[in-house]
Amino acid sequence: MTDEQAVSIDEPVTETVRQRKERERRKPKRQPRYQVILWDDDDHSYAYVIAMMMQLFGHTAEKSHQIAKNVDTQGRATVLTTTKEHAELKRDQIHAYGKDGLIDECQGSMSATIEPIE
Repeated sequence: MTDEQAVSIDEPVTETVRQRKERERRKPKRQPRYQVILWDDDDHSYAYVIAMMMQLFGHTAEKSHQIAKNVDTQGRATVLTTTKEHAELKRDQIHAYGKDGLIDECQGSMSATIEPIE
């Protein structure tokens, strides 16, 4: 009996380092995640923030109100966690949303930034 014949068919076959590296290389890579942060100011009303969150992000009225409250009490709120490209788009949409028609002194849109999640 040769060595090849002595190997049982039922024995598990271990993958080589090369095979494992090739399998890992083929796995889709997860894109880094980013948060869209909305910053507080005194020039925008709760109604403005709630309407913007519902229109731009599709948040419910309840979630939008909670975001408005967090911005007001904590100075900032995370409104979305997503890929960098999508976060940049949403930040730009916030900046382009326009001024709050309920506040006469309002000069323009709210401020938003994106931050990578560590």
